[in-house]
Amino acid sequence: MAQDQRVKLGRITTVYGVKGWVKVFSSTEPMKNIFDYQPWQTCIDGVWQELKITQGKTHGKGLIALLEGCEGRDQAREYCGLDISVDRAILPNLEDGDYYWQQLTGLNVETDAGVKLGKVDHLIATGSNDVLVVKGNEESIDRNERLIPYLPDQVITKIDLLGGVIRVDWDPEF
Repeated sequence: MAQDQRVKLGRITTVYGVKGWVKVFSSTEPMKNIFDYQPWQTCIDGVWQELKITQGKTHGKGLIALLEGCEGRDQAREYCGLDISVDRAILPNLEDGDYYWQQLTGLNVETDAGVKLGKVDHLIATGSNDVLVVKGNEESIDRNERLIPYLPDQVITKIDLLGGVIRVDWDPEF
């Protein structure tokens, strides 16, 4: 499967306990939905592999999972730091105007006046709205990092996935 058919949903962060469990960071909303999308895929030494979850649950403010065939702390440690991806085809279709964060990551950002601000590096979830973290590059007005609220029809005026551009109503001095 090609990389562009995979969607990153989270990351295996560290081991949990001694019986092969791992802690999981999830980008899904709500976070436990990451367990609904299986099998997980991860890239180990340049080779994509499927990971099956034997058990997954909420633990405190986070998530833990037991991977099939992972029977101890040392074996679990081998998965720490790996991204969790899934086949895009198993994700629900979105309504028009809704996007997965991964679709926005890497897009160029420019003002409605055509000033290039950089590329979307990642997004941040805040209590009120998501935020685009835009990093300046060699093509942009400067190398500054900008935090731009993801507010469609207010700050975000157009998203062109095919053209690779997000247009914003934003002052470059911010």
